[in-house]
Amino acid sequence: MHARMEVSSGWPALSIAEAHARLTAPGSRFEMETVEIRGVPTRVWKHAPRSLRSVLENMRAFSQRTCLVYGDERASYADFLRATSALAHALLELGVRRGDRVALIMRNLPEWPVALFASTSIGAIATPCNAWSSGPELEHALRDSGASLAIIDGERLERVAPHLGATQVRSVLVTRPRGELALPASILQRPLTQIIGEVNVWSRLPERALPELELAPDDDALIFYTSGTTGKPKGAVVTHRNACSNTLTTACAQARAFLRRGQEPPLPDPNAPQRAMLLAVPMFHVMGCMPWLIAGLNGGQKLVLMHKWDAGQALALIERERITQAGGVPTMAWQLLEHPARSQHDLSSLETVSYGGAPAAPELVRRLRDAFPHARASNGWGMTEVTSSYASNGAEDYQARPGSCGVAAPTNDWKIMSEDGRHELPRGQPGELWVKGPQVVRGYWNDPEATAHSFDQGWLKTGDIAYLDDEGFCYLVDRAKDMLIRGGENIYCVEVENALQEHPAVLDVAVVGAPHAVLGEEPVAIVQLRRGPEVSEDALRAFARERLAAFKVPVRVLWSDEPLPRNAAGKLQKQELRRRVSG
Repeated sequence: MHARMEVSSGWPALSIAEAHARLTAPGSRFEMETVEIRGVPTRVWKHAPRSLRSVLENMRAFSQRTCLVYGDERASYADFLRATSALAHALLELGVRRGDRVALIMRNLPEWPVALFASTSIGAIATPCNAWSSGPELEHALRDSGASLAIIDGERLERVAPHLGATQVRSVLVTRPRGELALPASILQRPLTQIIGEVNVWSRLPERALPELELAPDDDALIFYTSGTTGKPKGAVVTHRNACSNTLTTACAQARAFLRRGQEPPLPDPNAPQRAMLLAVPMFHVMGCMPWLIAGLNGGQKLVLMHKWDAGQALALIERERITQAGGVPTMAWQLLEHPARSQHDLSSLETVSYGGAPAAPELVRRLRDAFPHARASNGWGMTEVTSSYASNGAEDYQARPGSCGVAAPTNDWKIMSEDGRHELPRGQPGELWVKGPQVVRGYWNDPEATAHSFDQGWLKTGDIAYLDDEGFCYLVDRAKDMLIRGGENIYCVEVENALQEHPAVLDVAVVGAPHAVLGEEPVAIVQLRRGPEVSEDALRAFARERLAAFKVPVRVLWSDEPLPRNAAGKLQKQELRRRVSG
């Protein structure tokens, strides 16, 4: 049921089960133990950091290494720790306490991880907001989370300023302002540079211990907003254990690849040559935050930040900074491959091209192997509700099974369930994918109904349709949720449909995904108009743009003179509409 490609001679040296048994043996780095999480016995990594505050402490081993690079700005790990401690103390002075929500609203800037770790180190709940969101979308996240303080860049402040009066935000720390901007008198506005200064002078900040505080692994750490099938974004609550488990899940997948080819995995060594990661995935996404940012910092890597993805700039950075790992979503990998200037750059430092967050064509891994013979490609499966990387497929395994999203980490369980959720299905039979493990979030913020619908005794009903082969490799077949993925960005069709339905000329509307070679899918709207004044395609798309983030706006509008096809229950027949769009 899967394609095979040529792999190295004598591979695999160990089966998946044998490799996992070796990696998790007592006394090993990836040793496991069973603990109760919200009453459910769960396998966890025994030696995972206890909290994100513990990850900060781990960084002290790398004090003299380069931590963050952003254009001409550079900071060492010691600089990063100074800035984080300074901001943590300032947040307490501003009245932030354990359990308070601190919104992070900015693009990939060095200040972003400082804000994340400063907030979580004092027990606050960091709430990353999508920097691509519109003002109304940002207002929803702020109101729903009840954030009392926002750390925001100048561009995002201009967008959300008219909406702050309707939120609980009382303090705003602004980085990289774009001019004076008046806020409601009740909101304190302060430049972030007054607290931590510019990046290149973080080294001048005094060394200061973090505020004294004890954090438990299952304390809340972050809220990530993910679009919902009802059109209302839901806040997935990530605990410290969720986030810290991901650091070892990522490392274990890399170690498994060594064992599968008959090699011993290298042990962590603060004195080994530093690896360098090109962090182009937005950190406000769980994928950019967990396996890239947090796992990278926990391992002492150099993180080279990109404000905005540009394949040509990425190639130049790979050469200049001797990047060892690049990627993000499949779109980025394709654009690196197909860029006309690729042959003009020295890319020999590249060891890994990894991606996830969207379907990847099986052809991609072959193209990557041909273009970067010394680098290994890896893919995987995850979602916001499992704190990103849950399963992985890399190196020779990926070459052999390019259509699979991989196998689950040793701590993680998954099963395929029948449509009614009552029966587990046998290997090879498609059904809904359910998952369980220390990375499954505790639920949705302020939404007990949605939590009860998706979570069941530690199991998460993912909404993905998949099957498992005899070795436990997973193959995604379809999505049960009415969702499409454009360049790694989730778009729930009902959210776009609801926005278009507000136009007075629209009688009925359906949004489906149209295949795209690079982005995977793009949203297309099929619209039936009311009788009366007509509306143009450009006008309807502009109407949507006022209400939605730009990536959610349909790239095309198709007009229908007839009622849109629905079944006996009144539900849109999306398969028929997809065929119409493809045709």
